[in-house]
Amino acid sequence: MFAELFAPEQIAILTQIIFIDLVLAGDNAIIIGMVASKFPPKQRKKVIFWGIGGAVILRIILTLLTAYLLQITGLRLIGGLLLLYIVYKLYVDVIKGSEKEEDIKVDNSSFLKAIWTVLLADFTMSLDNVLGVAGAAGEHYGLLIFGLILSIILMATAATLISGWIKKYRWIAWLGLLAILVVAVELIYTDIKILFF
Repeated sequence: MFAELFAPEQIAILTQIIFIDLVLAGDNAIIIGMVASKFPPKQRKKVIFWGIGGAVILRIILTLLTAYLLQITGLRLIGGLLLLYIVYKLYVDVIKGSEKEEDIKVDNSSFLKAIWTVLLADFTMSLDNVLGVAGAAGEHYGLLIFGLILSIILMATAATLISGWIKKYRWIAWLGLLAILVVAVELIYTDIKILFF
């Protein structure tokens, strides 16, 4: 089992997953931090706890659903095209450095509204991460679970640190983009091969 885990193919997939997570997981945690900062310190911890808790459940459901859907011919092509768009967006936002300030309106009158804001933001921003990781892992479900756990840990703990690294060391962002691009091309090629050859 361990020999299989450290096979060159598995290591390559694992490396892809790590770089995809590094580039994509930070945004979600930044959103949670932004929403929580609008609240008094006592409520802030609760917003972070419930926000991350809800985001974790959401991400597990999305990842399992995406992994299943990516096995269906035709949907891999759509997934690949979506990832190409994500690569373009990331290139504009991260590499070219057009800093995007997330315009999120937070109603700090209600704790539940804040959690809803976090979940909504996480849902819209998780798709790229989930699609990238599920696409890279393919049918390697052990690696898929690893990628999921890693993205949750990164989202919960190291977002600020990671965004700092990416600004300082541009090569991390480039490797992340390259990893997503490879996944996108593989997904598109797999479906084109099945559909047209």
